[in-house]
Amino acid sequence: MCDIMSSGMPSTRTEPVSPLVLLSQARELFTQRDLAARLRVTARTIGRWEKQETECPIFLAAALRDMIRSDARPAANPANFTFIDLFAGIGGMRAGFEQAGGRCVFTSEWNHWCRKTYVENFGSEGENFVGDIVPVPADDIPDHDVLVAGFPCQPFSIAGVSKKNALGRPHGFACTTQGTLFFDVARIIAAKRPKAFLLENVKNLLSHNGGQTFQIIRETLREELGYHVEARVIDGARFVPQHRERILIVGFREKVGFTFDDLRLPEEGPRLRSILHPEDGSEDPEEPYTAGPKGKVNSKYVLSDKLWAYLQAYAEKHRAAGNGFGFGLVDRNSVARTLSARYHKDGSEILVSRGKGKNPRRLTPRECARLMGFPAGFRITVSDTQAYKQFGNSVVVPVIRAVAQAMEPHIRALRQYEQTGVLEMPLFG
Repeated sequence: MCDIMSSGMPSTRTEPVSPLVLLSQARELFTQRDLAARLRVTARTIGRWEKQETECPIFLAAALRDMIRSDARPAANPANFTFIDLFAGIGGMRAGFEQAGGRCVFTSEWNHWCRKTYVENFGSEGENFVGDIVPVPADDIPDHDVLVAGFPCQPFSIAGVSKKNALGRPHGFACTTQGTLFFDVARIIAAKRPKAFLLENVKNLLSHNGGQTFQIIRETLREELGYHVEARVIDGARFVPQHRERILIVGFREKVGFTFDDLRLPEEGPRLRSILHPEDGSEDPEEPYTAGPKGKVNSKYVLSDKLWAYLQAYAEKHRAAGNGFGFGLVDRNSVARTLSARYHKDGSEILVSRGKGKNPRRLTPRECARLMGFPAGFRITVSDTQAYKQFGNSVVVPVIRAVAQAMEPHIRALRQYEQTGVLEMPLFG
């Protein structure tokens, strides 16, 4: 049975390196001015962080780590493993796996605006990039070590579907999952037999259709495809100031001893102050989100009197009826609710307080990128509406990176096994 549990278990691994330590390491490679330009802050801000006059934001850890790695290793150094990125969105899964040492060799994403953001940040040169994965024959997909997919959850049809032929014989998953996007994940795994996979979905996948959907997925991956599967629900609040519970399903072709207990999960996550615009001049302004010498948030993100009055009345009506519906008002010391794809409509689930007597504001798209753990230099080239949808549908990048890092030693062991015929299990302390 899959190991399904919450993220409340204490970590058994060494805590991640702090942003301050990473900053110190980066300063051995870059000047203060170079660092400031790369991180989109002022040189004075770098100095404050180094003197610990202000806290180095947690969301910069990934960017600092990438800068250290890119400068410390030769460009020709091969990746530790290869992966394909299905239902790729804007590349949150890719970012996490690249940070763990992987190289993407194939991407699929059907949404035009997501593809625009993805290509802007990752490019598509040197790899296959397709839109809809459904019509793509598995034989057209390059060999890879890991299949990565944040597949949409759809109702599964149990009957009335013709069997497909995979690996030379009919597979039951063709009957139970045909017509769903999970079927395309399964048929590619069946044909390409990657060493491992990581699938991501909403927590409710566990209870969808009375638990039948997850049961079919588990049986398909374990019994039909023969993979050793583990799953866990992890709250992104371990890494970012947002409660975002998602189920992560990991499978290995061989019995390598992978366990979610090897994840590096911080005991306590950050607060919103780590991702909000400081508005004090320590951050370079970024139009159209912030402007002026102090980098003040654009007034267009402040709720109008009409919308703010409506949300307060709506919340009061439901409170009177004994319901829990309403807006989520937060401050710099809060951990926010889950950012959703509908955030562009009214921003009600995460409204940032601006003080007594003032209307709250929405997060800016840049703050949303930070809230999801994307690197500081992640480029946003779409409208606010599209950006809110994209980040609301994305994954928490540091969570994916942590899972990928826990998988990486086992993937490496399987690559070595292919070369030597000896499978050596990684040791974890």
